[in-house]
Amino acid sequence: ADGKITAVGKDVAAPKDAEIIDGKGKWVTPGLIDPHSHLGVYASPGVWAQSDGNEVTDPNTANVWAEHSVWPQDPGFNRALAGGVTTLQILPGSANLFGGRSVTLKNVSGVTAQDMKFPGAPYGLKMACGENPKRVYGFKGRAPSTLMGNVAGYRAAWIKAADYVRKWDDYHAKVAKGEKAEPPARDLMLDTLAGVLRGEIRIQNHCYRADEMAQMIDISHEFGFKIAAFHHATESYKVAPLLAKEGICSVMWTEWFGFKMESLDAIEENPAMVEKAGACATLHSDDAYLIQHLNEEAAIAMAAGNRAGLNISKATAIKWITLNPAKAIGVDSKTGSLEVGKMADVVLWDKDPFSVYAKAEKVFIDGGLAYDRHDPAKQPHTDFELGQPGA
Repeated sequence: ADGKITAVGKDVAAPKDAEIIDGKGKWVTPGLIDPHSHLGVYASPGVWAQSDGNEVTDPNTANVWAEHSVWPQDPGFNRALAGGVTTLQILPGSANLFGGRSVTLKNVSGVTAQDMKFPGAPYGLKMACGENPKRVYGFKGRAPSTLMGNVAGYRAAWIKAADYVRKWDDYHAKVAKGEKAEPPARDLMLDTLAGVLRGEIRIQNHCYRADEMAQMIDISHEFGFKIAAFHHATESYKVAPLLAKEGICSVMWTEWFGFKMESLDAIEENPAMVEKAGACATLHSDDAYLIQHLNEEAAIAMAAGNRAGLNISKATAIKWITLNPAKAIGVDSKTGSLEVGKMADVVLWDKDPFSVYAKAEKVFIDGGLAYDRHDPAKQPHTDFELGQPGA
């Protein structure tokens, strides 16, 4: 009712005017959440005009915001909806040390990105470790060109940001005392970094290797900010106890392995090992196709963990694509589980969602039927698709 879940259980008394949906033999889950997507900023069709995810002009582009690149007509949003995805975090790419702000969207049709924004969701700041920044800028004969150059770039930026925060704090303190004061000059890049230092913006850190995760944690301690999640995180299993201690989520794939050096130690058991260490395990797509099959990605990870004797239940594995990604992006108080008072983001599956044959039959967002596999009128298409065969 009113977009929220009002009751959950086996013996709920439905109001007289309620619509009753027969779910016998079917499965109900929270709406799936992808904490790492580039839909809208790398929209389909994949042509140069739609390549708006990486501002490859400087190692620090914390001044850019992903929402200013999102194209709401990307057909990928509707494909993801058919796969049960109700919420997704859209990130800039990973070419830069600081790639810019992320934006969290509800997977609803909209004319503008503002129509799709998740109410009250915090911004994230995309950062990137490892090969990508040093490759992009090293090939241009610029810094960084090494891993130590990466770290020097992070630290230099945070030193400037800390000074920026102090100047603004001094200004506000003088104003509060009634003293005359001139405000510091605004800087869009430093505004975002200052938001991180003040705890308002969450760090979403592309980082594959365990040793680099540990270094990023050291930097976070040096400058007093919190890392919300390491993304891709193929070696999280090597430092899972450290991640548990720090309260950092791992946003992982199950099977993406060996496509570059920093992914060579990827293993399918990674999510299960992170889970068993008491850390926050979550899965992601980073891909317009995989986002349609997050339930299968979770099934593969669960099966790998169980073959390794880690005893992962379905109730645990479903959290990897629902509640835990909600936690990683800071919206777990509003969605991610079937609890009274949370957003009515719900998926009805035709069978066990961990089956390769499972399909999302109905998808509800804020209580409204957003997708129905058996009703063409409830299978949204974007303006871009109108007039195409099958649309």
